[in-house]
Amino acid sequence: MSKIWKLGTIGPTIPSMYLDERLKHNKDYGLQLLHPNTSACMRWLNTKPNGSVVYVSFGSLAEVGVEQMAEIAWGLIGTNAYFLWVVREPEESKLPNNFKHMTREKGLIVRWCPQLEVLKHGSVGCFVSHCGHNSVLEALGLGVPMVAMPQWADQATNAKHVEDVWGVGVRALVDEKGIVRRETIKQCINEVIMGGERGNEIKKNSIKWKNLAIKAADHGGSSDKNIDEFVAKITS
Repeated sequence: MSKIWKLGTIGPTIPSMYLDERLKHNKDYGLQLLHPNTSACMRWLNTKPNGSVVYVSFGSLAEVGVEQMAEIAWGLIGTNAYFLWVVREPEESKLPNNFKHMTREKGLIVRWCPQLEVLKHGSVGCFVSHCGHNSVLEALGLGVPMVAMPQWADQATNAKHVEDVWGVGVRALVDEKGIVRRETIKQCINEVIMGGERGNEIKKNSIKWKNLAIKAADHGGSSDKNIDEFVAKITS
């Protein structure tokens, strides 16, 4: 292919206002599969200390089983950290009884949220993610450490990169039943958000990759040059 056409990489392909901020109108993708509860999320995050919130989301398609939902819920309680958890409407019935009431002082559960705005918010210190392609790129570009809980398709490969290639998170391992248990979830979150030698290294790497993403997308960066060369080629 390279003999026929020069290959070039671009990305991360997230809106400019979350990277180089050169395109002031470029604030979202222009498409929402679900309606985000933006005002409630931002008001709640604004009341929380810097780096104190665990953001949990498994995207718009992944279906988490009842047993796994319970383990996530009790794992979050075990951390004693603030959390913002996206639980889509069809998934709400899988939450443990009275979970919302039990965690009303620590958590906010919404059916959908403006993920880019959430990840950019200073109060968010950790992203528990299914490691979908878009979510990983957004967390990488915004410098948010991750706890990886891949579900299917390319997500296991993405999780491998998160932990072992980029060093921006940890993977929560499943047991013999394919379930990530509450103690594992608690341990992984605490390792990322509470600091310690590995946690500090993860945070350091997250900032490094954030800066590299901004540099690539900014004027004269590798992505900026490659897209300009591509456009020049097809319009010449």
